[in-house]
Amino acid sequence: MNDNIIMLKIPYDFGYGEEIIYPVILKDDHELILVDCGYADFLPKLELAVKEKGIDLMALTKVIITHHDHDHMGSLAAIRKKYPNVQVIASEEEAPYIEGKVKSLRLEQAEQIQLQLSPEQQEEGRAFQEILRAVENVEVTLTVKDGDCIDCCGGIEIVETPGHMPGHISIYVRESKVFISGDALVIENGKLEIAAPQYTLDLIEAKRSISKLRDYDIQKIICYHGGDYSGDIAKVLMEHSPHFSE
Repeated sequence: MNDNIIMLKIPYDFGYGEEIIYPVILKDDHELILVDCGYADFLPKLELAVKEKGIDLMALTKVIITHHDHDHMGSLAAIRKKYPNVQVIASEEEAPYIEGKVKSLRLEQAEQIQLQLSPEQQEEGRAFQEILRAVENVEVTLTVKDGDCIDCCGGIEIVETPGHMPGHISIYVRESKVFISGDALVIENGKLEIAAPQYTLDLIEAKRSISKLRDYDIQKIICYHGGDYSGDIAKVLMEHSPHFSE
């Protein structure tokens, strides 16, 4: 992978078997940028994963949050407390949720689902809601929109990929032609898929977002859930086209 793009691998086990998330570090001589930051209390895991790559997180300058799900922004408050000069970047639509000015859409969904749960499932549902409510909100210092470019680390282009969440963004690194998908895409059984349809708030919009990626020259995709995918990306997206259209 290009030297300015470093995929982190963070394993964890909440009692349901080991799972892995793949945050990404983008770096150059002046910037060290983290894309998504894991669950609450994951800062030590992040610091260890970064250290194993020979990087000091003290050099962190920015965190880009693709959307406000707790596994993507859970450790953001801890990062800001320990590294107070770090800028937080998110889409204009996601910012109010990250800042706590608007109620989490995931929490709203969980509360609605709670009414449909069987009695034996309701305790687990309430526990999940408490996890969501416990996520600390953080001020967003820079909002971005589709097509914006941060002129560093090979050229970071913001790609709006709504569907999983209304304000979901992904990252296209122009120089290396790497697409960082957040939850717009996952890798399951070696295949690119739309992330967890049951947690995708607008599936039609999510499919439309993926369809638009055919306009990009993508040579590698990094999925937060699944890791990196390479090969004939254009062919794969074209093959998925019927599924990614209305």
